[in-house]
Formats: sequence, structure tokens, C-alpha cells
Amino acid sequence: MPPPDDFVGSVLAVVDSIPPGMVMTYGDVAAAIGSRAARAVGQVMSHYGSDASWWRVVRASGHPALDHEQRALEFFRAEGTPLTWSRGGVFRVNLPAARYTP
Repeated sequence: MPPPDDFVGSVLAVVDSIPPGMVMTYGDVAAAIGSRAARAVGQVMSHYGSDASWWRVVRASGHPALDHEQRALEFFRAEGTPLTWSRGGVFRVNLPAARYTP
């Protein structure tokens, strides 16, 4: 595993490469930098992701980061990200349609 600073920079570079309307999961971002540390990607996003396109990184289920659902929804709608909705009104990203592979 690369040193923490290199890991942070690598994660943020991948996130910056995700086009509008597309997403990657935390695991996808980790894999893109040759890691299996999806949780560490989440930590990077939590601590350093506020200036990045954080809403473009979602959980493996397609749901946005916890406690950021409404703000993420605004970005998803503005970018035309494909979404699916449950009968209870809960949304998630349609991963087969929106998953980005760098």
C-alpha cells in the first residue's frame, strides 16, 4: 500500500476523473489505484473530499454517502445521473447505467 499522502492524492485524482452523471463505488476507486481498501477511500473522502466531486463516489448498493443523501440528490439531478427509486421514496444510483470505469 502506498504511503498515506500518496494514497490520498491518488484517491482524489481518480474522483476528479469521474465525468458528470457518472459514479464509482468506494471499491471501484480503490481498485483503480491498485488497492482493495474501499473503507480507506471512504476515510479519504470524509476528510479530504469536500473540494472533490464527492457525490460521484457511492456505496456498493448505489446509495450516496450517509447523511449526505439530499445534497447528493441535487447534484445527481443537475448532472442527469441515472437513478432508481423504491416505493418508499428512497433513491439510489442505477449502477449498471452510471458506473464509470477509468
